[in-house]
Amino acid sequence: MSETTAPAPSLALRALRVVQVLLALFFGLASALPKLIAHPSAVESFDRMGWSSAGMYAIGALELAGGVALLVPVLQSVAATALSALMVGAFVVQLTAFDGQNAATPLVLIVPLALIAWTRRGHNAELLRLVRRQA
Repeated sequence: MSETTAPAPSLALRALRVVQVLLALFFGLASALPKLIAHPSAVESFDRMGWSSAGMYAIGALELAGGVALLVPVLQSVAATALSALMVGAFVVQLTAFDGQNAATPLVLIVPLALIAWTRRGHNAELLRLVRRQA
């Protein structure tokens, strides 16, 4: 009896998966959660930027959705791309509203997100097929 199995993912792909899980945890717990529960530090930051609480909740929801989507194979590339765009916005905000304080953080996060978006880009065709089938 011959049994066919899928080849084991390479060490690099397994490492990338670990990075995805860590980023998902970061975006879900460390970044989105304080915004979604209106933690005083998040409220203070958004007040300093002149944004309403609705903006804080919206950003928190986007971060949470992106973090969860990083764990869904068909959404990984799109999620990483969307979170990268969010990090570009965060970088601009850090430069303008906070005088560059912590401006490196979004830039550092963009690097693994871009790697995920590129490496997992093969799932985009599958996602497009799913979307077209639903339309």
